[in-house]
Amino acid sequence: MRVILFDLDGTLIDSTEAILYGFRKTFEKFGKKPPKDEDVKKLIGLPLDIMFSNLGIEKKVEEFVQTYKSIYKVISKDMTVLLPNAKEAILLAKSFARLGIVTTKTGIYSKELLAYFGIMKYFDVLIGREDVTNPKPHPEPILKAIYRLKANKESTFMIGDTCLDMISAKEAGVIGIGVEFEYDKKLHECAKIVKKDVLEAVKFINAFSNSK
Repeated sequence: MRVILFDLDGTLIDSTEAILYGFRKTFEKFGKKPPKDEDVKKLIGLPLDIMFSNLGIEKKVEEFVQTYKSIYKVISKDMTVLLPNAKEAILLAKSFARLGIVTTKTGIYSKELLAYFGIMKYFDVLIGREDVTNPKPHPEPILKAIYRLKANKESTFMIGDTCLDMISAKEAGVIGIGVEFEYDKKLHECAKIVKKDVLEAVKFINAFSNSK
């Protein structure tokens, strides 16, 4: 059976508002000027410690990370929405594949968020930041998901909206399919296959599978 792994932010959900709010309030709490929204958006998909480092935080990075997490946990559900066609994509994918999530978000918060939207039940595995030593673009998250599903690379696909997802997929030896979102302007440079949204990506995989 096919396996489809999904990224979260920009692929299935839009938590941009929550992320920007979390960064803004974290910087303010430490008495620092918040970064521009566009500068934060460019980094979404990277681990939080790297995001803060790239935004100029050189000391006490872990304190910033933990503060952000405490803020995000409170507001994430109210400030996050499922992307258009995400639920339909998940239901279609579930009809012919086993499903997993591979994200750099904290796993426990991701599970709570997906449960809130009523879709966690469709996924057999969720690999979050705390589950790996090396996050995307390293192949470890994808390989760990494959291992836990007792699947094989040849039947696995990774859907994501950033080059981090596509590089991770390539390095893991699976087929990566990009979906268009605002975070990564260079997606077309690193993805061989790009679809307009996650539903179109799942339809492509379904057609691809049926042609085999």
